[in-house]
Amino acid sequence: METEKEEKVHKVFEKISPEYDRMNSLISFKLHVHWRKQTMDLMRVKQGAKVLDVCCGTADWTILSAQEVGSDGHVTGLDFSHNMLQIGADKVEKSGLTNIELLQGNAMELPFPDNSFDYVTIGFGLRNVPDYLQVLSEMHRVLKPGGQAVCLDTSQPNVPVWRPFFNTYFRYIMPLFGKIFAKSYDEYSWLQESTRHFPGMGALSDLFYEAGFSYVRYISHSGGASATHFGYKKVAEDEI
Repeated sequence: METEKEEKVHKVFEKISPEYDRMNSLISFKLHVHWRKQTMDLMRVKQGAKVLDVCCGTADWTILSAQEVGSDGHVTGLDFSHNMLQIGADKVEKSGLTNIELLQGNAMELPFPDNSFDYVTIGFGLRNVPDYLQVLSEMHRVLKPGGQAVCLDTSQPNVPVWRPFFNTYFRYIMPLFGKIFAKSYDEYSWLQESTRHFPGMGALSDLFYEAGFSYVRYISHSGGASATHFGYKKVAEDEI
């Protein structure tokens, strides 16, 4: 049964889906494109790899990963919002890529066997799930030994002088943008709350370790406006 947060998030994304891409660029001043590219450069995705993009939304990261793995690789994008996936499907079709599959599903219970993917990504989605640790644990479960999990999301500013401006922007300006440009004040007001309460970089790193990942590291983007976390699934000694 869906929790109250799951129901709320589902309604939010079903409603804002038509303006989601435009609002993402507006709210982040298009920095999300740079953050994702920087993350992809550090991931060094291999040709022929099998990738899962959790909370794929409108499939931006899914498409980038599909370009990296090439025709011998495969990327699965999963999201629980039908409307977001419809927009993603249109973008996939326009891209001409044939190595992508989009599925509707729940990040809390990933519908895949253990040890299925070489890479598992989640972009700007973890902060909206009911249980961060549960989703990270599921990502760890479906990742192959030696595989890499990557989370790109908003964070808490690590530059003291920047923190009050960041908090003011997300608390007051972002919902106003939502009202003016997307006619969705309540939805963007709720999204700023999920951003405000999301763990900082160190705390999220601890959750990665708690979920079973090894060699966890993270990088900060734009003074802590966002961060990328990287973790690996340890290879058992008898598999070495």
